[in-house]
Amino acid sequence: MPDIVLTTLNAKYLHAAFGLRYLLANLGELKPRAAIAEFDINQRPLDIAEALLAYAPKILGFGVYIWNVTLTTEVIAAIKRVRPEIQIILGGPEVSYETDGQPIVQLADHVITGEADLKFAEVCGLLLEGEKNLPKIIPAELSDFSRLALPYDLYTDDDIAHRIIYVEASRGCPFTCEFCLSSLDIPVRQVPLPALLDQLARLLARGVKQFKFVDRTFNLNIAASKTILEFFLARHQPGHFFHFEMIPDRLPAELRDVIAQFPAGALQFEVGVQTFNPEVGQLISRRQNYEKMEANFRFLRNETGVHIHADLIVGLPGESLDSFAAGFDRLVSFGPQEIQVGILKRLRGTPIVRHDGEWQMVYHPHPPYEILQNKLIDFATMQRLRRFARYWDLVGNSGNFIAATPLIWSQSPPFAAFLRFSDWLYAKIRRTDSIALARLMELLFVFLTREVTLDAKTVAETLWRDYQRGGRHDQPGFLKEFLSVTEPERICKTKSTLPKRQARHLV
Repeated sequence: MPDIVLTTLNAKYLHAAFGLRYLLANLGELKPRAAIAEFDINQRPLDIAEALLAYAPKILGFGVYIWNVTLTTEVIAAIKRVRPEIQIILGGPEVSYETDGQPIVQLADHVITGEADLKFAEVCGLLLEGEKNLPKIIPAELSDFSRLALPYDLYTDDDIAHRIIYVEASRGCPFTCEFCLSSLDIPVRQVPLPALLDQLARLLARGVKQFKFVDRTFNLNIAASKTILEFFLARHQPGHFFHFEMIPDRLPAELRDVIAQFPAGALQFEVGVQTFNPEVGQLISRRQNYEKMEANFRFLRNETGVHIHADLIVGLPGESLDSFAAGFDRLVSFGPQEIQVGILKRLRGTPIVRHDGEWQMVYHPHPPYEILQNKLIDFATMQRLRRFARYWDLVGNSGNFIAATPLIWSQSPPFAAFLRFSDWLYAKIRRTDSIALARLMELLFVFLTREVTLDAKTVAETLWRDYQRGGRHDQPGFLKEFLSVTEPERICKTKSTLPKRQARHLV
């Protein structure tokens, strides 16, 4: 039985805990005495506690994040009641800042703040030797990659078959956006490329097809990002899919040339726009060149097969409803396949709190600490925008309504039109989740034909094409009277090993 168990509650089963694998890889001589036990937030806390206690560990190391802190607190509380002698060590972004008063911190024996890759091994060694006088809060220095063992061999065959494989080429961020924890780790450290490429080659040889890079600024170091892209391009096989988070206004010619050579759907770029309002950008210390950004979007959409996932944030200080609407409409005009409308969160440790007084920022006191209202957007409006974001994800982003979505704004600007649809939809069903696709499709049909007054046959044909895009052939009953009985299927499902959502955008 292991003396040390590394554990966390992932948001979903398919998310492999990258941080735990780094900790295990760097345990040194303690590595044979350790194991990883992963769970997810859909499991019951007592069941998780039971499974962890079955290991009979001496030390439990928990990765704590915004999505799991509440449930993890329950797990630890139960364990401490049953086996108080087990040493509980916490780490992760949720417990690296503002530790005073956190219930989960009070339950734990020790908290390692910052990047614990090496410090965790040091603390475990001391505890196993009987050290009793370690402080509760133990800060860790920023990791130096020259001293770190890379964790990629710890991905199991089952991980490769069923889970997202996370990798990184760098850590840190040179920017100082006040809503983001990465802005606090200003020194950007690059993983030595020869070692990284060797590990990537090993993963490819083991059958990994989908890689998600967790770098906050993958294209900061142009030479390194170009080398990695060329590495993947030279080894590309059908079904390969690579996700990168990109700086939106930094795409020089040497990167463009490589990017343009990838087949459609092989690359996904997450592009954090966040706001188009330069005054808001200045308030939150976010610098970006909007002209270069727009040119890069146009290039990616018109000259490459990159799937673009762009981010905007609702609730930033100084961003009014009209300002956000203008930014949303502008981003829609760029044509990204997905726009994530995120609600501002007050992450522990971020300097966004300095605006609380002037902009009357009011956040939910419990995770994920989303904005409830501010000086420019009241609570009721913020709730409308929260629903807007959810319905946009179901309709605009899902790939299920690629042709039908633009019909919503055929008579008015995108934001105003979709907010109207969002308000109408919520008034009809009073919920934002557990909506069957066929039901959502029917409601969209009703809205487009009765509220927007579009031709029913045109809308029906558009929705039917969208429906077939996912390989579905069971014609919904509400469409049949508007479609020809002998009308052939216009779209056949194309076999693809890409993620389903991205694959639908390709058809």
